[in-house]
Amino acid sequence: MINEIKEESLEKIRRKSYLLNIRNLPPIPNVIIRLSQLLDDSMTPTHEIGRIISQDQALTTKILTVANSPLYGLPRKVPSIDFAILVLGFEQIKQIVIALSLIDTFKNDNSKFWNRKSFWTHSFITALLSKAIASDTGYPKTGEAFTAGLLHDLGISVLQKYFNKEFIEINDLVTSQTMSFHDAELKVLDLTHEEVGRILCDKWNLPNALGESIFCHHKPSEAKENPELSSIIHLADYATQVLDLGKFIWDENFGLDENVVPLLKLGNKEYLDKFLESYKSQIKQQLEASIF
Repeated sequence: MINEIKEESLEKIRRKSYLLNIRNLPPIPNVIIRLSQLLDDSMTPTHEIGRIISQDQALTTKILTVANSPLYGLPRKVPSIDFAILVLGFEQIKQIVIALSLIDTFKNDNSKFWNRKSFWTHSFITALLSKAIASDTGYPKTGEAFTAGLLHDLGISVLQKYFNKEFIEINDLVTSQTMSFHDAELKVLDLTHEEVGRILCDKWNLPNALGESIFCHHKPSEAKENPELSSIIHLADYATQVLDLGKFIWDENFGLDENVVPLLKLGNKEYLDKFLESYKSQIKQQLEASIF
């Protein structure tokens, strides 16, 4: 029958259209456009990149905090933006700038169901863990993993800011009916925060692998284009919960997709647990120097 099972409901299509056409939904920040153009040219002088970044003191401070994180793995202290560009390289700096600039775009005020610091601290720890796991498992694009980790829950921030009525309804369902956030999102919006994040990546013409990793960070084995990146983000997100460090309430009862174990060549579940435990002291250090 024609009207039996549809891939997407009309309501979901309507909400996707609404999301894409929100007039005050911010465009990609200008700093990303300017720096991406310069960083894509290998002949651009380091001091020119440093000059543009240094015009934004808050961004400068955050980049240096990232570069000096114990989870980022650099062997020496990074004292300046020019030195950060030198030791990290253009691609790493580009990924950090993209992620941090988008965070500033979605700064939301605290409310009954929203703690901005808790949310972005979780995102930051997930980003640093993603970068570290990528490096330790041999994934070549560690900067890409950092960006995907930082933005994996971006859809939650968007729901809180642009669908606030529905955001409150979702939280009320979770607290009053012991419903999971995933089920509450579908009941109220017929969209999950993973889908919202993917839609925004498409709107901003961000790389497909980034959008897929955001969409699949709870179910990485369903990723088609880059399951390795999705698995890294999933594992980093999972680590914040099992290590009880930098965790976020929307990830309560986070279930591990055990397909990530062979995909990332981590042996078995016992080895995985030890692997994640090895990051614990570094996460504790980082939490003492949160940038949010």
